[in-house]
Amino acid sequence: MGNSKLHKPKSRLFKLLTATGAVLGIALVTGFVLWPKSPALLIHENAKSRAELLKSWEAGDVAVLIRHAERCDRSDHQCLGPADGITLIGSEASTHVGEALSHLGLAKADIMTSPVTRTAQTAHYMFHNDPMAQEWLASCGSTLRNDVVAHKVAHRNLVLVTHSGCIADFEKQTGYKHAAKDAEYTSSLFVRIEPNGQLQVLGIVNAEDWNTLLPIKQ
Repeated sequence: MGNSKLHKPKSRLFKLLTATGAVLGIALVTGFVLWPKSPALLIHENAKSRAELLKSWEAGDVAVLIRHAERCDRSDHQCLGPADGITLIGSEASTHVGEALSHLGLAKADIMTSPVTRTAQTAHYMFHNDPMAQEWLASCGSTLRNDVVAHKVAHRNLVLVTHSGCIADFEKQTGYKHAAKDAEYTSSLFVRIEPNGQLQVLGIVNAEDWNTLLPIKQ
């Protein structure tokens, strides 16, 4: 009799701890599911999401942040020239992405690049000219989201060639605080910016995804 009385408090405590653990476990799982780590890859999204990108692009409501091509100083591939520039393979990838963007339409697009050699070279091969260099696309930091919105002209798309660290800054400032630090080379992060400055992240297109995504424009 005495022993059963002593076990009751322990039994209640065990049940309480078990229930608390279960609740915390559910909360953590739910948070992981509902708290997106990185923007979606548009290649994995449904046709509606991809069509939304095209509609926004045609309206001139899009800003796209593109990481520069493969760096010479982090590759064994042949360099185009300076060690702080891009590789030959990187220039080919840049041309491919530029052709994809041209297919979307660049008639109403403002194109800017970071002045760093690797971004300037990437932009040159993408667009066959040398877009306007902007220091804020190299320094980035805590004001990047606001800088992008400030440079977006209503009804004109904004194409920005920049760096992985800058893209990471932008993602954190738009709600993706646990986004991967390094975007893929020549990947494109698309966002819709309304004339009133309201911003919505649409998703990412990696260089190899363009051949699959472009047919939806037909």
